[in-house]
Amino acid sequence: MSDRRPLLVIDGDSFAHRAYHALPKTVRRKGDRGGGAIVGFANYLIRLYEAEQPRAVVVGWDTLAEPNWRALEFAPYQGGRIFEDEIVEQLEVLPEVVTAFGFVFGKAGRFEADDFLATAVAMEEKAGGAALVATSDRDAYQLASDQTTILAPIKGGEIARIDPAGVRERYKVEPRQVPDFIALRGDPSDKIPGAKGVGEATAASLLQRYPDLEAMIADNRFPTQADDLRLYKRIATMVTDAPLPPVADAKPTWGKAAALARDWELNNLADRLQQLADKA
Repeated sequence: MSDRRPLLVIDGDSFAHRAYHALPKTVRRKGDRGGGAIVGFANYLIRLYEAEQPRAVVVGWDTLAEPNWRALEFAPYQGGRIFEDEIVEQLEVLPEVVTAFGFVFGKAGRFEADDFLATAVAMEEKAGGAALVATSDRDAYQLASDQTTILAPIKGGEIARIDPAGVRERYKVEPRQVPDFIALRGDPSDKIPGAKGVGEATAASLLQRYPDLEAMIADNRFPTQADDLRLYKRIATMVTDAPLPPVADAKPTWGKAAALARDWELNNLADRLQQLADKA
């Protein structure tokens, strides 16, 4: 493994939603538009960058304007999710914030933020580097490896660092088995039903006996559900072919970010960013 600094990979939607619900709706920007998700997300970015000192930052985003490939393959996927207009509007402009910071973002039709996270990790590992993946989504446990650590926010602003041993401790399976685990157990938040009568403990127990779902099917388990379970596993698997360019080393452009925040009349954020620019 290279001794270069790690690549920081951030689940943009995960942190934007956390910020939106954590800050009061009275945080407004120019034109009396919502500003809480922007301010909170920017503060997360600053905190993560300062704590980890990465070589560069990549932020992955969902595209809400059209169905992603998972919803096209499995119509119930994430069905029933309704977002308030103010978070949707801020999600549309948050990639602009990432660019102003001097960071790279991934967002494209039919892909989810998850796929940009996995693509960035695969690229970094292939290059011999290390990655840090910041997300509250446990699906990302499948990315944990000797080179990649998951940074999961917990209460009080603390961050849990989850490596393969941490995945085994939490789920009782290997990181590579996480999509099989989700397919078997199901995921109510994504509307993945899972195997009939199989919960978390049974799913983990099966994956301690079999290497993966396919081995179970070959052993004549779940004969009437095999095709459905294969689909659920495919849906739960982060893909590594999202359109993301190579990520060069980069330093934050605090001054540009401060100027954007000032233009949006988010003055407290602008002041904080300007202080960082002055110290750089």
